Amino acid sequence: MNTPKRLVFLTGTRADFGKLKSLIKITQASPDFEVHVFVTGMHMLRQYGMTCIEIDKSGIQNQYRFINQSGHDSMDVILAKTIGGLSDYIKEIRPDLLIVHGDRVEALAGAITGALNNVLVAHIEGGEVSGTIDELIRHAVTKMSHIHLVANEEAGKRLLQLGERDDSIHVIGSPDFDVMFSPDLPAFEKVSSHYQLPEQPYGILLFHPVTTAVDRLPAEVEAIVAAVKKSALHWLVVYPNNDHGSEIILEGWQSLADQPNVQLFPSIRFEYFLVLLKHAVCMMGNSSAGVREAPAYGVPSINLGPRQHNRAFAETIINAPCEQSAIEAAIAEASHRQHEPIRQFGDGQSDQRFLDLLQSDAFWNVAAQKFFIDREFN
Repeated sequence: MNTPKRLVFLTGTRADFGKLKSLIKITQASPDFEVHVFVTGMHMLRQYGMTCIEIDKSGIQNQYRFINQSGHDSMDVILAKTIGGLSDYIKEIRPDLLIVHGDRVEALAGAITGALNNVLVAHIEGGEVSGTIDELIRHAVTKMSHIHLVANEEAGKRLLQLGERDDSIHVIGSPDFDVMFSPDLPAFEKVSSHYQLPEQPYGILLFHPVTTAVDRLPAEVEAIVAAVKKSALHWLVVYPNNDHGSEIILEGWQSLADQPNVQLFPSIRFEYFLVLLKHAVCMMGNSSAGVREAPAYGVPSINLGPRQHNRAFAETIINAPCEQSAIEAAIAEASHRQHEPIRQFGDGQSDQRFLDLLQSDAFWNVAAQKFFIDREFN
């Protein structure tokens, strides 16, 4: 590999940056690559903590920041704006590879823009399932992407069902596990002091809107708020993502602002969040962190509603409807559980596998023209 390959990573949220961070850093440190980062989405919103600042703190170079939304733009408008900004950017940068993650509209914008401009697109963590519009977006990103870097064999098999080529699918694990099991995570005492946590057991609440069931959100938020107010645990409540319906959740969380057992956070730095999660009594909500990262630490999680439907199965997960009595019972059960860590999505070496792939000639011999592969399944 004589001339450095030019890579563009696209990040739109605190969550996907946590997944991409180790991959950005390991390629940034290699002379084989020229790394750029397109920063957009929630990173640029003051209401959600302007998390682009955390990207700066990580030492990431060659950032380009693009505001892709204002006010209460719907997802289709955000998609269109992101495509417009990213299209201009990649025409200027001319990358060899565009890397996107997950199931957000920014990832879809990246895959569409790359595919329509004959730029190879690599998709991190395709082949996952869930119970909302996120799943449709994730599979759409798969079909617009050329290379698939999946968390496990099960996800890879789903991509085969979607007609993808065997040699385009690579199991590297979930890259955020690289950070989760890093010896460089800050000490709990430092994190606790930074956020001024009381010396008592706490839970973490992270609840996102289900865009296909926004009409049920007011009642669900009311039930969660009531259960939190009655709970003996201290609660660290993190703002949701900015999907349609988030304003309903934020309004509910503001009613918790004066509760002595609640602290509200627009966002929490990824490494600090992991430390807090590792030491929590439980996690509650419908974030993927509750069904993926929490089990990897052996932390009980209360999965509310259908957003993570069929996403993952582990004995650490308690599934419950968004009803006050069910939530209270789940909190009581989780508070008395102890589990060993369960690792279903990686071993903390995704970054090295990613680097090895990108340094192989075979990786770059992928045609921009895709063909559907028909298969017979029993």
